[in-house]
Order: sequence, then structure tokens, then C-alpha cells
Amino acid sequence: MNDTPSENDMPDAARPNVLVLYADDLGRGDVGCFGADDIPTPHLDRLCASGVRLSQWYSNSPVCSPSRAALLTGRYPAHAGVETILGGTRRTPGLPRQETLATQLRRRGYRTGIFGKWHLGVAPEYSPAHFGFDESFGFRAGCVDYYSHIYYWGDHNPVHDLWDGDQEVWLNGDYLTTVIGERASRFVARDVERPFFCYVPFNAPHYPLHAPPEYLERFRHLADGRHTMAAMISAMDDAIGQILDTLDRCGLRENTLVFFSSDNGPSAESRNWLDGEEVSYTGGSTGGLRGTKGSVFEGGIRVPSILSWPRGLPAGVDHGGVGLMMDVLPTVLDAVDGAPADLAGVDGRSQLARLRRPTGTPDERAVCWAHDGQWAVRRGRYKRVHDAQEGMTPPAAVHRALFDLVEDSAETTDVAGDFPGVADELDRELAAFQAQHAAWHGAGNRTAR
Repeated sequence: MNDTPSENDMPDAARPNVLVLYADDLGRGDVGCFGADDIPTPHLDRLCASGVRLSQWYSNSPVCSPSRAALLTGRYPAHAGVETILGGTRRTPGLPRQETLATQLRRRGYRTGIFGKWHLGVAPEYSPAHFGFDESFGFRAGCVDYYSHIYYWGDHNPVHDLWDGDQEVWLNGDYLTTVIGERASRFVARDVERPFFCYVPFNAPHYPLHAPPEYLERFRHLADGRHTMAAMISAMDDAIGQILDTLDRCGLRENTLVFFSSDNGPSAESRNWLDGEEVSYTGGSTGGLRGTKGSVFEGGIRVPSILSWPRGLPAGVDHGGVGLMMDVLPTVLDAVDGAPADLAGVDGRSQLARLRRPTGTPDERAVCWAHDGQWAVRRGRYKRVHDAQEGMTPPAAVHRALFDLVEDSAETTDVAGDFPGVADELDRELAAFQAQHAAWHGAGNRTAR
């Protein structure tokens, strides 16, 4: 993989900067512009008002690492080689070597940086530097203490996990969400003459539930769990506001393409141990969708998403077309190049033309999900699920069902008996995907957990 800029890669002032803001375990019901009435998110709301609200945008997976692999490679998780949540020990392998959005943009003359959660391999040979990032700051496992930046998990020994490039750094006591926002802002402002790709994968509001006292005080009126999560989301919103303000101050906002989303839906896992008891994370909201993180029901995979580019996209628009994380790479390169790129081996599609004409022809392709024995496929208004769980753990709540997402976004009513032809067609689509999925396995590109 050659991601070294050539002498002919001259910066083009017309090319947009690219800023990707990625939350962690954030639900549709946790953001103001997606219906939350108990957690003010003024900065995300103004971002939404300046661009396109993506009401039917999906993660490619209901869990962390595969979602991030799809975002950066433009591929289904199995095709990218990451299908499950990766571990956090110092020898954990990760994303197999391949093209990423960072390598593509670096080749086009962009400076590239990541600030936050990597979660695509902890071992040194899987660090962000090997995937096109000139600069990196953050942690490589799936979660860390927000103040000590130590990774704790089950029977593993605790591991400190904070890195500036490949140098371990210690910032004990500094709240990580705030630090991520500050570092990303500094990167944006450093060289305004050269286009940038800034990837900001926050750890908020992923467990552990940690928030500064001043944010906790804002939400004391909310129920236990929700009030701490609200504080974490509010701190993230302020960090996003700092980055957006930096763009404005540097005169860059008009020609910066900003994509915001979450890696998957909210978690209902039991991870905190308070007073000797396991306490479930019940503070996140799917906004009425069924399922949570780990589920191929809508609540696990349909995520709050925004795309804003004042120079290139309409403002204040709601787009109801289906899109996925694997579409981000081709969409961004379409915007950067001024035309759809020829991308061999990429599964996603550019959505730029559809986003510019939100009332135009919808994308009627079949899109699929696979996770931990669960399968799902959507085409148009209909979604077929096989062995879908409600969250991270078995058993399956539904063996096979067909849902009309236009009439029933909460997936309460199986309509397979009313539309057997649709169910059969989607079963055939899913069988074809399962065969391709098996071929990706056979190619030997999977990463060990």
C-alpha cells in the first residue's frame, strides 16, 4: 500500500477539508436534532441546521470495531477483515493492511490526523500511522477510564492506553473528551493553506460513565444513569462546538465537509460495578427503535447522522434515503475529486448526488448486516431479519421476520405473511450476501479478536 504523497500532489484550494466526528454508543434519542428533549446539544443542532439530517443512516455493524473498519475502508466489515470487537492488550492485532480514507486523501495532498478512539488494533504494527494518518493522538483499545486513560476489562491486567503518535503519554486527571476536542482544534488551525482530513472518534458516551462535575450539575434532575450520560454527551457537544468554532475562526467552515455519526446504537450492557453490583447502562436512548448495541434491529444499527458542507450541499434538509458507513469513503472522494472515483474493491456507493437532490430517486440497493449469528437485509421500505437479538447477548428474539420500516420503524409487526414475495426476494438477497461473506472468510482476511 503506497500512501506517500507524490511531488505532483499539489493542494487544490477548491477541494474541501474533511472532518469526521464519530460518537461512541450514541443513540438517536440522545441528540436534540433527532428528538432528544432532555439533553441540549446546541452545537450538533447548529451543524444539522447547516446541512443534511440523515434520518435513515446506518452503521455497518451494531458494535465498535467493525463499524470503524467499514467507515475507513468503504467495505463491509467481513470484507475489511474486522467482524467483532477487538481486544485491548498490547499485542492485539487489528485491521489488515489496505487502503483507507486517510491513505486516499493523503495521496491527494491532504494532511491527515486522528484524535480519539482507534479500536482497530493495539499492537504497534496496527497503529494509525500504518493506515495513512500523519498525526495521531488517543487510545487504541475499545474503552478507557476518562481521567486515568487506563483500559480495564474482565480478567485482563489494567493497561495504560494513551498515545501521541507512537509515543505513550501520561495526562492523568485530564478529561479525555475535552482533550480530544482541543487536539483536533489545534490540528485544524495549524496549516490553513493545505486541505486536511481530521478524524475525531470520541469515546463518549461509551462506558465507563465519567463526567466532569460541572456537567453533572447540569443534569441532576435526570434519572440515575441518564444524568451521567447526558453530562458526557453535553461535554462531547461542547468539544464539537470548539472544533466548529475553530473552523469559523480560520475561515474554513464554508468549504469543510463535516460528517457526524455514531459507531452503533446505545449500550444496555452491564459494565459498571457500583456497590458490588453489575449495573446496566440504561441511560442511552434509541428514540423508540427496537434493540440496542449488538442487535441488528434498528436500535442497534440506525444512528444519528449529519452531513454538512455549506459550499456543496443544501442546508436544513432532511434526507430519508438509506446510507451506511461504507458509503462515507466514496461520498467524500466524490466531493474531493468533483466526480465519483473508480474504487476497486469498495462496497459502498457515493451518496453525494442524492444528497444534493434529497427528493430525488431513492437508492433501492439491498444492504446487509451480519453480526454474531444475526443477519439482516434492507431494500427500500422492507427489512428482513434472521435470528435477531435485542442486544449483545442471545437468545434470538426473532427467528425470521419481515418489517415495513415506513409503517413500523419500531419493528413490532411481522408482515411476511402479507408479503411472502418480498420475504422470499430478501431471503435470496441475504443468501447471496451470506455466500459472499463466506468467500471473504475464505480469503483469510479476518482479524483475530
